[in-house]
Amino acid sequence: MQVLDHTRTVPDFPRPGVSFRDLTPLLAHPDALRETIDCLAAPFRSEGITKVAGIEARGFVFGAPVAVALGAGFVPLRKPGKLPWSKESESYALEYGTDALEIHADGAVRTDRVLLIDDVLATGGTARAAIALVRRLGAVVVAAGFVLELEALGGRKKLPSDVRLEVLASVR
Repeated sequence: MQVLDHTRTVPDFPRPGVSFRDLTPLLAHPDALRETIDCLAAPFRSEGITKVAGIEARGFVFGAPVAVALGAGFVPLRKPGKLPWSKESESYALEYGTDALEIHADGAVRTDRVLLIDDVLATGGTARAAIALVRRLGAVVVAAGFVLELEALGGRKKLPSDVRLEVLASVR
């Protein structure tokens, strides 16, 4: 799968000096999207995954079809104030402030084997918070899968060493 063939770099977005890696061309290409979902799911077909947790918002786009491919349920990890029922929250640091993720309190249980899915692994803060949040519910986080990794930002180093990491493409 040549993920980078279906992405574009947008300079100075969302602010000057940042080069945004845009995956919407991949989403618009049916064969590339299908192959991306297949490639994200493939390493986990024999891992007994019972839930796929997707990080808002593009993690939903990739995570839900991966869950279907694996015969697993899907759990959305949302920004604060978006979930309507009892929830758990995990804050994390951003470059200029903090943010948080939330999960329904019954989104995962001790018997669940969870695969975390998101579009891009950048600084790792969001993924680390997602892993902590799922673990707080008692579930096992088997692995985290990403379409793209921005290696220069060092996010991989922030993730727990006992969580397997699968990335389809990397850029420095």
